[in-house]
Amino acid sequence: QVQLVESGGGLVQAGGSLRLSCAASGRIFSTDTVGWYRQAPGKQRELVAEIPRGGRTNYADSVKGRFTISRDNAKGTVYLQMNSLKLEDTAVYYCKLYRVNMGDYWGQGTQVTVSS
Repeated sequence: QVQLVESGGGLVQAGGSLRLSCAASGRIFSTDTVGWYRQAPGKQRELVAEIPRGGRTNYADSVKGRFTISRDNAKGTVYLQMNSLKLEDTAVYYCKLYRVNMGDYWGQGTQVTVSS
């Protein structure tokens, strides 16, 4: 069982930056896929960024060039650096970890609100 806890969300003006963190209950293995998703009111949850076991990062087109995902396996932490934030980035952001033979684990989410 893996528990994930997100932090770092908050209220920020458009154009500003935030750094989200996702702390796992133990270390993260190199074979784990980790990612960030978000869900805005009235919309489906969508992938923001992920680092699969192969290591090549994937980003949603809407965040390319503005967001950066990274991981520290030894610390059991996944980060999402968000720059040049836009109003449409407002959402609850969730961390997800997929572990082979164990499945998906989700955090409880952290609210990001971008104001004009």
